[in-house]
Amino acid sequence: MRVFLGLCLAVFIGCTSEASSQLSTISPDDEVTVSEYPDVERRLRESIRKLSQEIGERNLGRYEKLNQTADWIQECWKAQGYNVSRQTFQVRGLGCHNLIVEVVGNRQPDEIVIVGAHYDTAVGTPGANDNGTGIAALLELSEQLKGFQPERTLRFVAFTNEEPPYFQRPNEMGSWVYAHACMKAKEKIIGAISLETMGYFSDEPNSQNYPPMLAPLYPSEGNFIGFVSNAESRKFLLEVLEEFKKHSTVPSEFASLPSSVPGVGWSDHWSFWEHGYAGLMITDTAPFRYPHYHAATDTLDKIEFKRFTGVVNALVPVVKKISEATDK
Repeated sequence: MRVFLGLCLAVFIGCTSEASSQLSTISPDDEVTVSEYPDVERRLRESIRKLSQEIGERNLGRYEKLNQTADWIQECWKAQGYNVSRQTFQVRGLGCHNLIVEVVGNRQPDEIVIVGAHYDTAVGTPGANDNGTGIAALLELSEQLKGFQPERTLRFVAFTNEEPPYFQRPNEMGSWVYAHACMKAKEKIIGAISLETMGYFSDEPNSQNYPPMLAPLYPSEGNFIGFVSNAESRKFLLEVLEEFKKHSTVPSEFASLPSSVPGVGWSDHWSFWEHGYAGLMITDTAPFRYPHYHAATDTLDKIEFKRFTGVVNALVPVVKKISEATDK
């Protein structure tokens, strides 16, 4: 696998030979064809249709739509058999809601794994890919994990207010509020996964862009799914990616870089970094690939469901793996 420039930076001088051997086991696949999962694809498509067509733009400027989205996600989880709690906080005089499903671990319940996605959109966009795909993936993961008994505590969280002007603003960005509460409660978060803008792929040359200096190290085709973390979360990223590679035929690339690099912290995983927790983002790289990013044209027809479905299916065993206890 091509490695991001950050792996050669000074922050990684302490890289061990064991970690290096891990890298050699997760080389990218050449095949992009995935198995057909019609039921999974149907559910993913219906979730994104609901969000982008029936609800549409959803943010504090469209407060009724934002609340409609929260209510719909809650009903979906209830229909799957989960209990749902809300973390409610005030932003500019309006109540905002993070939604949480918790499955308590039966072996190490004090260790917590979080899988989350934001359900709001930027202004002026129906948000099919950003972030209808993230919420659809979150709901599909919880659907496929119904009845699963994790050894660590597993939480699915739907965050509000990820998009500007609330992005990276303390006490306003939903995931920041949530991570801050976890820190205050002294919770032991093993790692948080942010599902962010996951459904656009292209095999065309030069369809993929990168932050400055990284392009020579990466493919020019936007046909892979990306795993992105800061340097401190590298171990967690490698654990996730290694398991993903065992089950996915969709190519993947990864980056563990300083958070100052453009794009590295552009989702809810950033909030967990800010509170001392490991976190990573799974993404199609959003503005570095997707020509309809934050646009009115971010619509259902732009999603490439075959590969998106393959990515989501491969994440099911990933969540199971990282929910395993470490004291066996």
